[in-house]
Amino acid sequence: MSRLEQYAGMSHVAVVTGACPHDCPDTCAWQVAVDRRTGRAVDIWGHPQHPITRGRLCGKVDRYLERVYHPDRLTRPLKRVGPKGSGQFVPVTWEEAITEIAGRLADVIGTYGPEAVLPYSYAGTMGLLQGEGMAQRFFNRMGASRLARTICSAAGFQGYRYTLGAAVGMEMESFARARLILLWGTNTLTSNLHLWPFIQEARGQGARVIVIDPVCTRTARAGDEWLPIRPGTDGALALAMMHVIVNEELHDAEYVDRFTLGFDQLRQRVQAWPPERAEAITGIPAERIRRLAREYATTQPAAIRINYGLQRHAGGGMAVRTITCLPALVGAWRYEGGGLQLSTSGAFPFDFRPLYRPDLLHGRLPRTINMIRLGDALSLDPARLARAHYCPRPVDSPPPSDKAGPPVKALIVYNSNPAAVAPDQQAVLAGLSRDDLFTVVLDHFQTDTADYADFVLPATTQLEHWDLVKPYGHYYLSLNRPAIAPVGQAQPNSEIFRRLAAALGFDDPCFQEEDITILRAFVEAQTHPVFATITWEALLERGFVRLNVPTPYLPFAEGRFPTPSGKCEFYSESMAQDGYDPLPTWTPPASSGGPEEALWCLSAPAHSFLNTTFVNVDRLRQREGEPVLHMHPEDARARGITEGDTVHVWNAHGHVELRAVLTEAIVRGVVWAPSIWWNKLTPDGRNINQVTSQEEADMGGGARFYDVRVWVELTTPPSIPVEHRGNAVRLET
Repeated sequence: MSRLEQYAGMSHVAVVTGACPHDCPDTCAWQVAVDRRTGRAVDIWGHPQHPITRGRLCGKVDRYLERVYHPDRLTRPLKRVGPKGSGQFVPVTWEEAITEIAGRLADVIGTYGPEAVLPYSYAGTMGLLQGEGMAQRFFNRMGASRLARTICSAAGFQGYRYTLGAAVGMEMESFARARLILLWGTNTLTSNLHLWPFIQEARGQGARVIVIDPVCTRTARAGDEWLPIRPGTDGALALAMMHVIVNEELHDAEYVDRFTLGFDQLRQRVQAWPPERAEAITGIPAERIRRLAREYATTQPAAIRINYGLQRHAGGGMAVRTITCLPALVGAWRYEGGGLQLSTSGAFPFDFRPLYRPDLLHGRLPRTINMIRLGDALSLDPARLARAHYCPRPVDSPPPSDKAGPPVKALIVYNSNPAAVAPDQQAVLAGLSRDDLFTVVLDHFQTDTADYADFVLPATTQLEHWDLVKPYGHYYLSLNRPAIAPVGQAQPNSEIFRRLAAALGFDDPCFQEEDITILRAFVEAQTHPVFATITWEALLERGFVRLNVPTPYLPFAEGRFPTPSGKCEFYSESMAQDGYDPLPTWTPPASSGGPEEALWCLSAPAHSFLNTTFVNVDRLRQREGEPVLHMHPEDARARGITEGDTVHVWNAHGHVELRAVLTEAIVRGVVWAPSIWWNKLTPDGRNINQVTSQEEADMGGGARFYDVRVWVELTTPPSIPVEHRGNAVRLET
């Protein structure tokens, strides 16, 4: 008996359909059972009729009710009474909080101008309204600094778009038809769970699954073959594969001739990339590269799934751009089950103007700050502030120091936890510690960032508000209905920004609109043909609706790439104009050629966490145990490190202590610190972002989280248990 059937006969239970809000390509539809007598949610499960969710939630979201009713859930506005970072607050009323926040913001704007206010947010919710909808209206009306949200996928997206024109790719369901699947830089079983059943279906029909990764992840262990590759060398592997495919005439000549641009130039470029050259760079034997190229070119349909880890280095955008050339070269896009997926988000060409209301800027063009340079942005050094301006291409340059604009005097954080997730943690914490920085945090919990806030405002979870959720791994748009009333005095982000707008005297009618009115108007305003199937009524009835695209969806079977040429661009004039090499190449990571004794540090996700979400859920944190560092036994032996030792991990940016886990399931010279732990829930009050850098990748101003060199040495275990550390939640009355 399904859970829906189980509750169907209980008159006191209502079942409400919603959607997971978290930063994951699967964007599951869920159903929530609510006890009508108490108004309390009692169960949650994956929607059985959603073609991707298929009734199953991941191990994290399966525990979502533990977040909603967590004993540490924020239920009242809080005002700081202790030093910044101490986590000392007293409860205040909403009226007191909003009045004082508005007054402080007005003072900042009156003295320094609206650009002295910086919003900081990312994907704490992927919902369109509670994510950026009302917030964008608020900050546009104010004229605040803009934020370039680059922390996750910016470099890879740009490389992908230069090649294919948009972030469009294979639909998840079509992987079931593939005969060869390359999982390239993706730990599917951790970060894309609902793709795996389709992969298993393909394997049942004889498909092979090859995992290309520096770490033998749980996905690599579950696949048919693990190809260990050195970090940051994926582009070199792709070039060597193309060398073999072109020189052995294994490419699809007809597809290339009809639907690609620049093949002759590509042919010439790859002559410089024999597999022997790539072997020296990637660590993969030349003969294995040849076999991989031949297998990929001669097995159809062939599918590639790439993810964001492989683009988090200095050459990340070019790496994705180079890999993205492969399906067109072999004609894989012709077939159901063939092609590539990085993201499907580009298939949703929303007109966001009715939601974000850019007209509220009234012609102003505020500066844009790159979010990964938050440490620089919060510095009072004008040169560092200038460096924090968003400059996504080589032809862009930051302003001179005297043109950088006012110092950031007010920071409003929502849907993010930058004290834990932003790179160069010491610089970020130094900025957050400034006594002259007025900081407001909207959140469900008192995170590391909230400890530095002047006010913390309690936000609702996905069970408590309306929203619309756009996926980036499939083609079904979802509506989230509130299942329960807000817990305590929590309010939706949209309502918090409404109240702030009113207190600041923003009397525009758009700040009086209710959430459901905004969402319905937004859906009805879409005119692109792909939204023809998506109506407000259909979303209310079913909870999720597929875009108006064919089934099966083969986006580039007949070309029609949304590039300037209408073709897959092996040669990109747009890249040349933006200051890049217009052909695929390999850009070495910045950490290449570092000291031999330094190790390459990766910080890919821990299985039980989603960024810093779920870290404070006891059951999930217990699954992870403690912050650890995976390292090869030979690397450990050279440093006198044994299994379970506490090790000191450091570089010029900072340091952190972790527990050593020795494993041969990692490339020599590489260490992996599963992330992202809350600082306050670690033994030494730090996480791996102590050692990451604010420097940018080659495209889009993206982050270099995996382009890091560290020294690792034996240390002694910390003497202070986690539960006795500072920065715990403390309310003073």
